[in-house]
Amino acid sequence: MRSAKDFFRPLAVGAPAPVREVPFRPSRMIHFFDPGNEKMAAKVPTIAPQVDVLLGNLEDAIQADRKEAARAGLVDIARSTEFGDTQLWTRINSLDSPWALDDLLTLVTEIGDKLDVIMVPKVEGAEDIHYVDRLLAQLEAKAGVRRPILVHAILETATGVANVEEIAGASPRMQGISLGPADLAASRRMKTTRVGGGHPGYLVREDPGADADAPRATYQQDLWHYTIARMVDACAAHGILPYYGPFGDIRDTLACEDQFRNAFLLGCVGAWSLHPVQIAIAKKVFSPAPADVAWARKVIDAMGDGTGAVMIDGKMQDDATYKQCLVVAELADTLAARDPELAEAYAAAEKE
Repeated sequence: MRSAKDFFRPLAVGAPAPVREVPFRPSRMIHFFDPGNEKMAAKVPTIAPQVDVLLGNLEDAIQADRKEAARAGLVDIARSTEFGDTQLWTRINSLDSPWALDDLLTLVTEIGDKLDVIMVPKVEGAEDIHYVDRLLAQLEAKAGVRRPILVHAILETATGVANVEEIAGASPRMQGISLGPADLAASRRMKTTRVGGGHPGYLVREDPGADADAPRATYQQDLWHYTIARMVDACAAHGILPYYGPFGDIRDTLACEDQFRNAFLLGCVGAWSLHPVQIAIAKKVFSPAPADVAWARKVIDAMGDGTGAVMIDGKMQDDATYKQCLVVAELADTLAARDPELAEAYAAAEKE
């Protein structure tokens, strides 16, 4: 077992020192694009200012004969684009594939200074993170990268869920974890072919009344509630960030918004956007509502140092609710610093 003193030492001579705390940057939407697709690549300068995170995808959505073109395309885009406050991430191929090693060798040495986070698919245990951790340190040292590239794991196998706590704490590089519902459903042998979201067959039914033959109301349940909650707990315990993953039905914007909001309320900070229409949904859902921010600030102002208890509009507020309000207010401050329109909405709500 490594000493705790060694945990924050570089894993390679000349590599940058590991981070001691994951910097919180707005990441309400992680917008995926195919860097080998010329049409998508041409839209990057336009889309980048609209999103918090732009992710060049190299994995499942990229056909095998286009893997190298996508990798090369990402290098070209990173070199030729100024991203401003928008983060640049990539999703490499899975560690059991023939492309993952070349993904890391190429991207870190060619554009390591531009990459904020590397997303690793199908992580099953701490050993996967340890492998990537050491390799990244060696490549950063070789390329002269001055800051550590962070790592984001995708939770998409039953083994990964079983080991989510050790994954979350596997390295100082760990930035966060995303739920990968489609692959996870297959791994668990769940009987759904949907990419995220609910299922009309997963429900509870109202008890029968006096007339046993009368129609009984049904209520659709959330297939992902347990997994998201467990992932959020693991991330919170280790100081990293939890995310909902993809919602595959691009046309069903209402259900997408519902699923994103469920994840937000449970503690997730963002979700994947697979199509431009989902960018606005993620921005809306993962930004606290102006009325909620105004209420949080009202409680904080009334509570002073956060001790004791007060009554505000007939509701008891104490240390616990004060802490809840701090979460909302601090998130609002961070997002408002990046989004002038949101800052204006928050300021207007406080004046009402």
